[in-house]
Amino acid sequence: MGKLKIIAIVGSLRSNSFHRQLAIEAGRLLGDSAELELLDFSDVPLLNPDFEYPAPDAVKRVRDIVKSANGIWFFSPEYNHFFSGALKNLIDWLSRPISESKPQVLRNKPAAVSGLSPGMSGSVVAQDHLVSLISVLNMKVMNQPRVAIPNVMQQIDTNGRLSLNPISFNFLETQAKAFVTFIQNNLK
Repeated sequence: MGKLKIIAIVGSLRSNSFHRQLAIEAGRLLGDSAELELLDFSDVPLLNPDFEYPAPDAVKRVRDIVKSANGIWFFSPEYNHFFSGALKNLIDWLSRPISESKPQVLRNKPAAVSGLSPGMSGSVVAQDHLVSLISVLNMKVMNQPRVAIPNVMQQIDTNGRLSLNPISFNFLETQAKAFVTFIQNNLK
């Protein structure tokens, strides 16, 4: 088996969000065991059955990327105790059959979930909602370990960049290693 391909789906569309920075750090922690690609889905339109078939080009593009992946790693912010509308819209598109003969692309994909927040929740409430949704879609969810980093504003450097403390870094590193093993075990 070659190098694993993991797609990072960041629930925030902000170009330099802390979740995007967390995903980039996770990619570094994977080292040579896997390649992490950040999925750009900022051009995916709102799901509308009036133009679902054939799907818009942006939807076809993200479906192809997700289909080619060995695993999906979600980095989800928490908006009002839920994951973002942008992430929900993407999942709605990915959960739809490609055609009458081609199923949706999330089925049986290994999935991990991480997040952070300025408050104490670390995005755990949003993560629980997200896990509930992707479980219904028959993704293979790695429930442990999950990363939920609280008080993120205390882990920002003087330039406003994410700078994980040793405890948060160790949690993310543990999750990265566990996710590689989880994917490998689910490819057998």
